Amino acid sequence: MATLELDENQAGYQIRAFKPGLIQVNDITFTQSIIISPDQLIENWAPQTAAALSAHALQLAVALKPDILLIGTGATHVFLPVEIYGELINQGIGVEIMDTSAACRTYNVLSAENRRVVAALIIQ
Repeated sequence: MATLELDENQAGYQIRAFKPGLIQVNDITFTQSIIISPDQLIENWAPQTAAALSAHALQLAVALKPDILLIGTGATHVFLPVEIYGELINQGIGVEIMDTSAACRTYNVLSAENRRVVAALIIQ
């Protein structure tokens, strides 16, 4: 498992390590998809694959009022359907879609900058 190093990150929830199938937030390891922000963690988020992502499933992340929403699609980068992506953009949310490993790294950087970031992460 690759370990991610953090400097001066004051976020209450920090990603410490990730590998396909496992993500470590603070000192807890998760094996199911999660939604994380600097001050909230939603465990056992329903979508377990990128194909299961839907506007409805992403409403949990949207409810956290992010300026930036990172969507980690698992081991590979998968594009969201344009309808889902467009709906998020129309709500004024910056959306970045990437593989989950990249989303974890990006989350740590943005949370360390005290940005209002939320990451919806498919762990598989």
